[in-house]
Amino acid sequence: MLGFGLSLVRLVVLAFILFSPVGLGIRSFPATDVAGGDYGYEGLFRFAEAPEYRNGEECPAKGRKGFVSSCDASLVHIAMTLDSEYLRGSIAAVHSILRHSSCPENVFLHFIAAEFDPASPRVLTQLVRSTFPSLNYKVYIFREDTVINLISSSIRSALENPLNYARNYLGDILGPCVERVIYIDSDLVVVDDIGKLWNTTLSESRVIGAPEYCHADFVKYFTAEFWSDSDLSRVFDSRNPCYFNTGVMVMDLKRWREGNYRSKIENWMELQRRRRIYDLGSLPPFLLVFAGNVEPIDHRWNQHGLGGDNVKGSCRPLHPGPVSLLHWSGKGKPWSRLDAKNPCSVDHLWEPYDLYRPQRNNRLNH
Repeated sequence: MLGFGLSLVRLVVLAFILFSPVGLGIRSFPATDVAGGDYGYEGLFRFAEAPEYRNGEECPAKGRKGFVSSCDASLVHIAMTLDSEYLRGSIAAVHSILRHSSCPENVFLHFIAAEFDPASPRVLTQLVRSTFPSLNYKVYIFREDTVINLISSSIRSALENPLNYARNYLGDILGPCVERVIYIDSDLVVVDDIGKLWNTTLSESRVIGAPEYCHADFVKYFTAEFWSDSDLSRVFDSRNPCYFNTGVMVMDLKRWREGNYRSKIENWMELQRRRRIYDLGSLPPFLLVFAGNVEPIDHRWNQHGLGGDNVKGSCRPLHPGPVSLLHWSGKGKPWSRLDAKNPCSVDHLWEPYDLYRPQRNNRLNH
């Protein structure tokens, strides 16, 4: 009987590992009900439950009923960070994706949460579940000590948050079965079918795809010390580099892992610690490794800069042309400006996706 009991325990543990929404390869914890005593940030986080968004008849069938695997290559895989500071933005981003997706049940979210977030990854996980009961998702714990010693000071302290660098480690954090993912920031909303972005073809050996902005002054993203050192600046000699924003990227994680791009980015970060070659957080290492070798994606998929610059966060208008994704990169965030009763005109485009509510258990009415 003892042997049988131990076998039963092993089966239960194995089932938990296989079906839990928490990434156990990184670190795990038992789930608790959001109404329980572990919900320590209930005074700060109050979200309405999102409506149920269902697939249309034209959508391909997903995995067997009742179970969706994070390894299912037929799903649209999206990775984004999840933390208490930007939680309101993350919830709005997910809401916008589901609302506009033709096949919302075929979307899988990979959330990357900081190990030492004040709200705890457990609380954040349960908040996602209570807000989106039918969402396919998994939460992975990002160990900040992975990158903390590589981070240098930036022009804005928020850019020094270790979680900003989680995108560098997606090839390690997500299981090897996940070979392709869309990475998005938390300060954006999608106003088009995310499946269109997912269908982007990464030609030849390209590892990432993103909207490029070749009219931007590329020189300003690096210091005079960088450009004056020919041994450093020659990294771009064989390329025609253009600026791109890392807040929206289609990534081939199979090629990423095979090319060891994590190490290539870390090498530039280590150099930055010894010599000041750039001023902007996590963006420049990506430019150094990928600029000039990016699959160009239509600009409509990253209408960025709506948060203004990195110092004042002043209002900016929309760029001309069609829009599929609105991105409040920069210092100003729409939820902060709306709460302060001093919104920019573009912030009202974010507002319909905001599920934040002043009282708990207040279901969204549509």
